[in-house]
Amino acid sequence: MFAKWQVKEGQLNAVLELLKEVAAKSREEKGNLFYDIHQSQQDANTLLLYEGYTSEVAVEEHRNSPYFQGVVIGQIVPLLENREVVVASKIAAI
Repeated sequence: MFAKWQVKEGQLNAVLELLKEVAAKSREEKGNLFYDIHQSQQDANTLLLYEGYTSEVAVEEHRNSPYFQGVVIGQIVPLLENREVVVASKIAAI
C-alpha cells in the first residue's frame, strides 16, 4: 500500500509527531510486514508512506484499529491538503 500525503503549510511537525505513534503501533500489528515513511526532497510537506501487510484482512484490521481511526483519521487527516492511497499487489513474475 502506498499513501501520498500533502501536509498543510505549517503543520508538518505536528503530522510527523503524530506519525511516530502511528508507525510504532502499525509495526507492532501481527499482519504488518513494514511501515516506512519518506519525505519528498522537492517539497518537505509531501510525505510518502510505504506499507506492507500479509493479507487484505491485515490491511482492514489496520484501517479499523482504534489508533488508526483516532490518530490518522481523527487528527492527521484534518492537517492534510490532500491524501491519496493506492492499494497494490506486487507482481511476482517480474
